[in-house]
Amino acid sequence: MNISKREFMQVLSAASVAGMGLGRWADADAATAQKGLYDLPRFGNVSFLHMTDCHAQLKPIYFREPSVNLGIGSMQGNLPHLVGEHLLKVMGARPNTDLAHAFTYMDFEKAARRYGKVGGFAHLATLVKMMKASRPGALLLDGGDTWQGSATSLWSDAQDMVDACKALTVDVMTGHWEFTYGMERVKEIIDKDFKGKLSFVAQNVKTNDFGDPVFEPYVMREINGISCAIIGQAFPYTPIANPRYMVADWGFGIQDENMQKMVDEARGKGAKVVVVISHNGMDVDLKMASRVRGIDAIFGGHTHDGVPVAIPVSNAGGKTLVTNAGSNGKFLGVMDFEVKDGKVVDFRYKLLPVFANQLKADPEMDALITKIRKPYETKLAERMAVTDGLLYRRGNFNGSWDQLICDALMDVQGADIAFSPGFRWGTTLLPGDVITRELMMDQIAITYPYVTLTEMTGTQIKGILEDVGDNLFNPDPYYQQGGDMVRVGGLAYTCTPGEKMGSRISDMRLKGKVLEADKKYKVAGWAPVAEEAKTMPGVKPIWDVMETWFKSQGGRVNPRTINTPKLVGVQGNPGMAA
Repeated sequence: MNISKREFMQVLSAASVAGMGLGRWADADAATAQKGLYDLPRFGNVSFLHMTDCHAQLKPIYFREPSVNLGIGSMQGNLPHLVGEHLLKVMGARPNTDLAHAFTYMDFEKAARRYGKVGGFAHLATLVKMMKASRPGALLLDGGDTWQGSATSLWSDAQDMVDACKALTVDVMTGHWEFTYGMERVKEIIDKDFKGKLSFVAQNVKTNDFGDPVFEPYVMREINGISCAIIGQAFPYTPIANPRYMVADWGFGIQDENMQKMVDEARGKGAKVVVVISHNGMDVDLKMASRVRGIDAIFGGHTHDGVPVAIPVSNAGGKTLVTNAGSNGKFLGVMDFEVKDGKVVDFRYKLLPVFANQLKADPEMDALITKIRKPYETKLAERMAVTDGLLYRRGNFNGSWDQLICDALMDVQGADIAFSPGFRWGTTLLPGDVITRELMMDQIAITYPYVTLTEMTGTQIKGILEDVGDNLFNPDPYYQQGGDMVRVGGLAYTCTPGEKMGSRISDMRLKGKVLEADKKYKVAGWAPVAEEAKTMPGVKPIWDVMETWFKSQGGRVNPRTINTPKLVGVQGNPGMAA
């Protein structure tokens, strides 16, 4: 990333005067709050709205932001790797406000009970309609991870989200978890449901045999007489982070050279504004912005970073603005461009929190959601247990929801150690909340849910942790292949994020005893990417394990002590809670 300190401070200081001071609307009724909080003056003549990583959450939810989001090397101390007070400081925002609640984990339970739930497509639809009405011609861009993350999306084969996105008036989207429904289902949706209504773009997805584009690489749209190009960048490591067999005929990758080709091609066709909807993750987008010229803005996703400003990155062609719009339907990004003499000359950017109790529910979307959920309501409402603690997932290491899943895997599978994927999606529950089947499925609803039990040596266990650690903490963003650190149950270890591959993990202990290199241990896990896992004898889905475990807990649960590693060399890192 090539951004001067002066530019960075200008961006950050702008955030404090960007109309984001929400506190005076916190206790207002929805109609009053909607009129004031979301009264965003129009600017310029080209506007884009951006949502990403909603993970199939049609209803309002709680969602806790991370208390650990470490930046390594040049990324340390820079957005998006700022949490809590560190983020509020650069935003010019105060603790104990709704803005602090929207963007940080701070005092989460108290703030959640005060400010209520966030997101929900009925409330998001109201905000989208407001922004489109005030900005004629504005396009709604969806960064992907939209069709996965809930029970209804899994049970309906993503049809619930397909119908909801059409009703939300999404104009252009790209993807990641969408691909875990398989190639045929993805193409079916695009060719039938979306035809003539919604464009799916991805310049970096090509056939493995002849290298032909699988999807449109970009689309051209005219906004107020100005030609605009929207290029798609799907998650480049889909066949690695997810099962390869689900996209067996398709190749992915970052593909900077082809991205440059698409930008140049779009400009050659008369595009005065070129933007990218990306599912790279923000660190990757920042690097891409420094390498590819001619992009006015990258609307990013994948890493779930709610970043309140657009970061300018210098490159050979000028500057590119990089944004990231959080997750779970919690935010809507609004980018306004002033275009004169065939180029962008100014902009305004706001990342608006979607407070469900401060936006009226859109009646049409509300009715659609009710219709979508009706066949499943009884099953969704089945009671599993009551939680005595805060259950959350988001962060570089174990969250309390992750710990609970690891506890269940070890207990039910009779394992010494448990591994759970470093997924970032999954809603938050407050102490005293009932864990329904729906809320359980919010953490585990995937199309490859198989549970495994494997004997591994100490050396193999270390290898896994080192490999995942390198994906997360490699100082070159282009080698970060998605996700957070694998969640670990039963095993204590030390992690030194700033070390090199092979040296980050040390002092692995099981019940106080050092793991032996050649000794075998029983390791439970789930979500294997290998196709043969689904045909193994006795295979079962993770929700069966979770339901069995919940029944054994006597109606109430609380995760055991969260098993986070001992961290070395991160003291004072602004990506960690103070």
